[in-house]
Amino acid sequence: MNKIIFETEMFKVDVPERPFVDRQDGGHVRILSKLKVKDRTELNTEQTIEYALLSEIIGKSLELTMTQREIEIGNINWQEMGNWSVFKPEGITLHMHIFGRAKEATTQKYGEAVKLPFRDTGFYEGFSPLDNEDIESLKSNIEILLRTKKYIGLNNANR
Repeated sequence: MNKIIFETEMFKVDVPERPFVDRQDGGHVRILSKLKVKDRTELNTEQTIEYALLSEIIGKSLELTMTQREIEIGNINWQEMGNWSVFKPEGITLHMHIFGRAKEATTQKYGEAVKLPFRDTGFYEGFSPLDNEDIESLKSNIEILLRTKKYIGLNNANR
């Protein structure tokens, strides 16, 4: 079961149980739309702003958290895809994957594009999700960032 770590009225953030980037390689979190929209072009202005700011907060929080947990993050990747959903009855729903890119990564190597083969290839077998301590640290860092001047509006709206 994926763990919800943060929510607004329009979006939720979770830690996938079956990540695309192993915890030791930097970790993986997602922003999921609660609205049934295919992509960001179907959001209104306020929703687009919230989505953009939320992605910044979550990316920065992931970087801070993993660095605090002694996994040196060199970069964060933000990716919207939906390729695997094109043939599902419900179709694509807006979501964003956020990947930490650890400098000492062994599988999803730093400086290379993230590899995302189909699940049935076995590529992701053995990838560990963020652990409970990572998640608590992530939540704490999100709350700290929400109190900064840049993000204070997101903190007060839609939660």
